Amino acid sequence: MGLSDRQQQLLDQWLPSATIVRDHSWGIIGTYVLELEHDGARYIAKAADAADHHLARELRAHRNWLRPWTAIGRAAELLHADDDAKLILTRYLPGELVEGTPYEFTPDTYQQAGELLAVLHQQSAVRDDTYESRENERILRYLRKPHRIAPDVEDQVRSAIARWPTPPATLVPTHGDWQPRNWLIDHGTLRVIDFGRADLRPAYTDLARLAVQQFQRDPSLEQAFLTGYGTDPREPEPWHRTRVREAVSTAVWAYQVGEEPFEQQGHHMLAAALDSSDAG
Repeated sequence: MGLSDRQQQLLDQWLPSATIVRDHSWGIIGTYVLELEHDGARYIAKAADAADHHLARELRAHRNWLRPWTAIGRAAELLHADDDAKLILTRYLPGELVEGTPYEFTPDTYQQAGELLAVLHQQSAVRDDTYESRENERILRYLRKPHRIAPDVEDQVRSAIARWPTPPATLVPTHGDWQPRNWLIDHGTLRVIDFGRADLRPAYTDLARLAVQQFQRDPSLEQAFLTGYGTDPREPEPWHRTRVREAVSTAVWAYQVGEEPFEQQGHHMLAAALDSSDAG
């Protein structure tokens, strides 16, 4: 299974004699997601390796931001956690992944997604005077890693970053990977999983994945989402900067882990962002 001795010991304490029903691990990063059964009930254990930094985000989300969802059964309840061992245990959340099913292109799915996201975002808001500069530095670090972004495109990105303003930003609790592969559908009810990228960010950043995927394929899904959310949080200039950053991080990260289709998506995203009328 890939669990450390300490992780296995903790699982044995929390769920003695539990059996593994299914391994839901993605297989790209060092995180294991196991569906377990114990005394007739189902659970999800998520364990991370020593290099992981996502599980800490997941724990922070569970402890600080997910109560509005867990209270109505839209996210899994945290039962046990060990920060040092990088292990968490939650109740099993019923449903099938939305990605790859007809629900992925059903407007009601996106209206529910908008409604749920608004609840998450509206919990708190803080002003951050350094968010934009930190994000610029983050993308410059990505560009220093091995990647296959063309040199002239990299130069264009670096030139744009040098010209970008760095105004204060309003940060809210965000999911960080808001898209159908992290949504479950259960008899028409949308539920949410995977909080490994949860953090305080501008609200509009949670639309970045949808904007280059499902919203492009069917604009009615975007309208349904915004109906559920209640407004459109995207302002042209910060949204453009986010599109460029998201494209760079996608292309570089996917190259690092050998996910070529995802890498190509990043390159397409970057070309579209740089060619858009608000570029620069």
